[in-house]
Amino acid sequence: MPRVLILSTTTGYQLRAFGASAARAGIDLMFATDRCDHLDDPWRDAAVPVRFHEEEASLAAILAAARERPLDGVLAVGDRPVVLAARAAQALGLPGNPPAAARASAHKALSRERFAAAGLPVPWFVEIPPGADPDSRIQFPCVVKPLGLSGSRGVIRADTPAQLREAVARVRRLLARTDIRAARTGLEDRLLVEGFIEGKEFAVEGVLTRGVLRVFAIFDKPDPLDGPFFEETIYVTPSALPPEEQARVAAHAARAAAALGLTDGPLHAECRVGPDGVVMLEAAARPIGGLCAKVLQFEADAGCAPLEEVLLRHAAGWDISAYARVAGPAAVMMIPIPKRGLLRRVDGLSEAAAVPGIEEIRITAKPDQMLEPLPEAGSYLGFIFARGLERTDLVGALEAAHARLQFRIDNPLPIVAI
Repeated sequence: MPRVLILSTTTGYQLRAFGASAARAGIDLMFATDRCDHLDDPWRDAAVPVRFHEEEASLAAILAAARERPLDGVLAVGDRPVVLAARAAQALGLPGNPPAAARASAHKALSRERFAAAGLPVPWFVEIPPGADPDSRIQFPCVVKPLGLSGSRGVIRADTPAQLREAVARVRRLLARTDIRAARTGLEDRLLVEGFIEGKEFAVEGVLTRGVLRVFAIFDKPDPLDGPFFEETIYVTPSALPPEEQARVAAHAARAAAALGLTDGPLHAECRVGPDGVVMLEAAARPIGGLCAKVLQFEADAGCAPLEEVLLRHAAGWDISAYARVAGPAAVMMIPIPKRGLLRRVDGLSEAAAVPGIEEIRITAKPDQMLEPLPEAGSYLGFIFARGLERTDLVGALEAAHARLQFRIDNPLPIVAI
């Protein structure tokens, strides 16, 4: 039985999907996560405890575990594990991305430098040093982005110098939080300011094999993402772009991966298509996040398989050419967090699930969990999945289901000094 190492920051719901897929495919999993290394297997998953900011020690722990349980493949889930995953694959002589390429893919400034060097269009961008004020020559509109965060967290549009100063101050307050500084990415104090790109936003999901990209899907993001914050809500596929425009998007994603030096493994790319054509925002060496992968289903002789199974088979070195994405439109809504507070309960689930076209509703936030919206938020309330209707009708179904949900969120208790 082949064995695949999965590196992840958590052992949450996304990894459970990989576990179910591995059992179905006959693949053994080894996990490497940033769990506590002072407790004896707290999650009962025999995970190798690692620290992504301590690469040498973490790599040594993985190699030691691999001597006991030899590995056939390596897969990173999320942005933070991609460099360690690349280093582990390289040390074990397994297919994977070069570590320098993986590092560039998770670094907004480095990726833009690589894109520009390869002739890909990029917005103007500058870094703001820690504690420095924004450059007075910055043009508007612009977007402030923390280099060390992902998922639109801390991303704010500014249209005036005053808005820019406030955006920079707000992002710095976010980066000063204990939980963010504890991650020790090395990017906690670094901000990027870049030109705002007009146009609609799209995502590309695929896999690289020896530098060749196979595109699984192009997702439209039908909601306007013009700021001041950039909360992604709906992904729908297939894209409504004309076939020639979809080909251009796929070609730019492949060029972006090549510009970074990525060669093997999943690719999740983001771009905007507008007056200046296709402009790449990122090319991440990981699969789509959260539970969004559930949108993609694949057909093969063995029956229907989720994206996680296809990626595991690819990581194990198996041929996945026979796996074709199931035809027909599909969509997901990442349920936004409406306000800051304690989640008490979610009502209206049965009414929302009864909307035609709704396949499943998964609330992933827990009761009594503290919630906050973007740009400070680091998660969603849950996911709504839709399938079986025309593409445009799916978006309406998601919106109708969301409208039937009532979120009971209590205001947080004030902290009073005594």
